[in-house]
Amino acid sequence: MKAARVVREGAVGKGPEPWAPRRRPTSLTRWEQQRLTFRLLDALRARVRTDAGRDPDPSAGLMDSQTVKGADTVGADTRGYDAGKKPGGRKRFIVTDTLGLLLAVVVLPACMQDRDGAKRLLLELHHRQHPLLSTTRRRTRHLFADGGFAGALVEWAHATLRTTLEIVRKPPGQKGFSVIPRRWAVERTLAWLTGYRRLARDYERHPATSEAFIRWASIATMTRRIARRAPATRPGRRHFDIAT
Repeated sequence: MKAARVVREGAVGKGPEPWAPRRRPTSLTRWEQQRLTFRLLDALRARVRTDAGRDPDPSAGLMDSQTVKGADTVGADTRGYDAGKKPGGRKRFIVTDTLGLLLAVVVLPACMQDRDGAKRLLLELHHRQHPLLSTTRRRTRHLFADGGFAGALVEWAHATLRTTLEIVRKPPGQKGFSVIPRRWAVERTLAWLTGYRRLARDYERHPATSEAFIRWASIATMTRRIARRAPATRPGRRHFDIAT
């Protein structure tokens, strides 16, 4: 599909904004108006989970954020500066299931605090899983997140959305990289997203366009996974025989 090629290869600077106002709407615009990416995500995620022996509708999920640099095409009104991670641009908030498959995404200025952005994300997830807008039979009620989401957000999520937010912290005294249980799958998903050229940084003028391309990237990832009938694996170390 054209959208999958654009998100994979980039196509930055080769034409006007895909969602820019035109006399005749593009196919990408029509697909978003028809909520095609949402329906594809639900169908493909259910297929991948069924193939993995899981229930089609996840009851638990993972939440995380990622700050990416913004290109010159990102307007000043939708970009910011992340004082913690330093880059200036936008911040992606995502919720995945425990396999790392996308459930919801929200793109906000990088200056947005994790706790504040998470409220927007959780409301989006709650809205997305409404029976009138989704084919899912049950809502995701238990989420795992890192320490950046601790505090009042935990009580707000429980009282407002009836969602349990469990904070998974790093082991005391940890130095360097370490795989954190319950968190590695969503961090792997964020790494998958930046593997797409269009998502290596944020090039879009409107955050909604960024969210759409993130959904298309997730659709492409799940489509390849279904075609392979297994998750992607890294090739092992290659050994060469040195002729003597």
